[in-house]
Amino acid sequence: MQPQSSRFRAVLTGATAFTLAAALAACGSTDGGSKGDSAKAGAGKGAAAVTGSSAASAASSAPGSSAPGSSAPGSSAPGSPAAGSTSAPAAPVPAAGSGKVLMPTGPQAAFGKARDTAAGQIMMTTLAGPKSGVSGKVWVWLPPEYNDPKYAKTGFPVLTLYAGGQSAGYNTWTDNQLPIQEVDADLAKQGKAHPFIMIMPVQNLDSNEAKALECADIPGQPKIGTWMAEDIPDFVRANFRTVKGRDGWGLMGASTGAFCSAKLALQHPDKFKAAVPIDGYFNPDSPLWKGYETDRQANSPDLLVAQGKADVRMLATAGGANAYEMKLVKAWVAKAAPPLTVEYYEQPGGKHLTTDFKKMIPDTLQWLTKNLAGPQSD
Repeated sequence: MQPQSSRFRAVLTGATAFTLAAALAACGSTDGGSKGDSAKAGAGKGAAAVTGSSAASAASSAPGSSAPGSSAPGSSAPGSPAAGSTSAPAAPVPAAGSGKVLMPTGPQAAFGKARDTAAGQIMMTTLAGPKSGVSGKVWVWLPPEYNDPKYAKTGFPVLTLYAGGQSAGYNTWTDNQLPIQEVDADLAKQGKAHPFIMIMPVQNLDSNEAKALECADIPGQPKIGTWMAEDIPDFVRANFRTVKGRDGWGLMGASTGAFCSAKLALQHPDKFKAAVPIDGYFNPDSPLWKGYETDRQANSPDLLVAQGKADVRMLATAGGANAYEMKLVKAWVAKAAPPLTVEYYEQPGGKHLTTDFKKMIPDTLQWLTKNLAGPQSD
């Protein structure tokens, strides 16, 4: 992974200060990334939450735990594991209820195998978005429960994962540096995390940072924002059994991916219930915005966070070893306006490295489990 660039990313949201509970599980290694290909979010203490306009302060403890899962698309579905154990201001979304399952609507996409993991296969396809006109790679992982005949009529929650760096032609959540699939499979077996359908799209169509699309419809550029907010959810519903409505839909990303997860959740609260921006940034700075300041501001999480329009739950993290990142994230958190609810986690000694993103996986999955609906059947 590339070394970190000058365009540093960090994340945070404001509300009432509180302590996150849950121990971080250590996992692995690799530093990384230009503009956000690696970041640190590790174990230890240092969490606080805020909703609305009060500033967040570092408290102690970490969010989350671990879970199971994997496989290729199938026609059976899994059951619903218990919610995770991370403290948060909002109560968990109920995981039961009638009329909550959406069966695949079709047409079925053509998938190829990207690689095998200890928790099952990661698949890949190219999605030509009918609404956006954008064509890009999308990787998919299904938890083991999905293909269990016992759950043939069960809908599953969906977690979309955005990578650090430019993410043109790759997504770092699909390789062994960030083994989120194995962790989710283990945690789901323990009843600590939902078995999530994981969707891992590219974020750019060119590796040149001067052509960064920032998960938005920049005038005159490919409509990657529409591709992410419209075409990808439609693609998921066409191919897999999901939970109706937004309660089972979450976003997570590290560094550059953190920007995308925060922005898309704030812009589309009708589609997404929760987001975890890990060590991100919030001010759009792609050169492609030149001459389009009004559009740039409309796509700025730094401004969207204070508008009070998004009933969304977020967990924003910052590495405790980087004063700039902490300041950036905390300033962003302090701007948050209700009904937005944001929790802040500060990783003690954390740096902007992929190895530290990895350490955050168990806790972030448990936090998402607490704040999203789990598998449901009618």
